[in-house]
Amino acid sequence: MIALPRLYAIVDADTCERGKRAPLDVARAFLTAGARWIQLRCKHLGSGEFLDLTESVVAEARRADATIIVNDRADVAAMAGAHGLHVGQEDLSPADARTVIGALPILGLSTHTKAQWDAAVREPISYIAIGPAFGTNSKDTGYDAVGLRVVSDAATAARKAGLPTVAIGGITLDNAVSLIDAGAASVAVISDLLNGDPEARCRDFLRILK
Repeated sequence: MIALPRLYAIVDADTCERGKRAPLDVARAFLTAGARWIQLRCKHLGSGEFLDLTESVVAEARRADATIIVNDRADVAAMAGAHGLHVGQEDLSPADARTVIGALPILGLSTHTKAQWDAAVREPISYIAIGPAFGTNSKDTGYDAVGLRVVSDAATAARKAGLPTVAIGGITLDNAVSLIDAGAASVAVISDLLNGDPEARCRDFLRILK
């Protein structure tokens, strides 16, 4: 089982744009604060721009000994030398993703229901994400908030398969610890990391999640 840090910081380009922040600046702020797992999520960024951003963040992360995961785009992850890829239920299948990124990089898969996480544990993945844990406006999954009980159930099933679980969706400073207590190894945060100064907010999350 891979070791996940308790904070999985997500740099979402759309959320950054709404907050008038550059994704590269936000990634740098998270790294400076001490975040060591960062996902780049750029659903509407052009391929060339996404690749340039990822290459820049991977270079910055190398100096900080941090891990960079690319959302959805297996080609970008492979070309930029990212540490891994995260896919959703409507993206490349884990098996197909492996043909692009190879057998060694980290591969995460989003799940939202028991049927999905039961299927996920048989896939060639490194971790399972479960959500949305709480109500969220950051990403439209098409699923209702699952709550702490479902996070706990998913984490138990994943642990039996030797996989850690990441909780995502609607996570704030006020509720992050409850998800760790419910069995999640890590919490993935988007919007609340941009509530105020990103570096300071990231430090706050790292502090409460110790």
